[in-house]
Amino acid sequence: MAEPGPRGHRPDEQAPPVVPPAAEVGAAPSAGSTKLSPAELRALKFTARNMLWSLLPLTVLVVVMVWWTQLRQPDQVVRPVEIDGSVFLASQRAAYPLLIPQGLSDGWQPTSVRTDAGAAADPGDPVTLQIGWYTPDGEYAGYVVSDDAEVDALTDVLGDATADGTAQVDGVPWQRLTTGRGETALTRTEGTVTLLVTGSAVEEELEELAGAVSPYRAS
Repeated sequence: MAEPGPRGHRPDEQAPPVVPPAAEVGAAPSAGSTKLSPAELRALKFTARNMLWSLLPLTVLVVVMVWWTQLRQPDQVVRPVEIDGSVFLASQRAAYPLLIPQGLSDGWQPTSVRTDAGAAADPGDPVTLQIGWYTPDGEYAGYVVSDDAEVDALTDVLGDATADGTAQVDGVPWQRLTTGRGETALTRTEGTVTLLVTGSAVEEELEELAGAVSPYRAS
């Protein structure tokens, strides 16, 4: 019969094992660990530095190639469009003699054309024609002709424009305005028809475009 031990202690109980610090959770084991020598550390740093220096010429070459490519590319690619079909349709559906710029030099390249003539099902329905050009000076000039004074193509430009005198173009007076965008606009009326010339082009080019306006005759 075993002798009773101190109160609260059983004789067959043993003290919990002591865990060495190296075996604690999260601690790196000491056995088999590799420690780099100072010479090896210097070698690694030297290799990384060499790699960076070897990539530097390639990076410079890529930057130069991108810069040279951008330098050789034109600022804007101009794609002329064919306007004859839309102009002819507008002339057939409009209830007024169509007036458009004609006889412009080759430096004027048409880049856009739009008409709602296809929706003019009944005689007398309003017809609007819009044509845009890339000018010889590399700017934009647009022309609008319409017998609908409330069409967006007119009100978007004239709605917030301010009067700025009169321009005589080949003896024909055009009202000069400054648009809300700060661009020059030239406009005049022929009965119920409104003509408008505007764009980022200088006033001399806008007057050249206005001076080319004449009755359209299908060729």
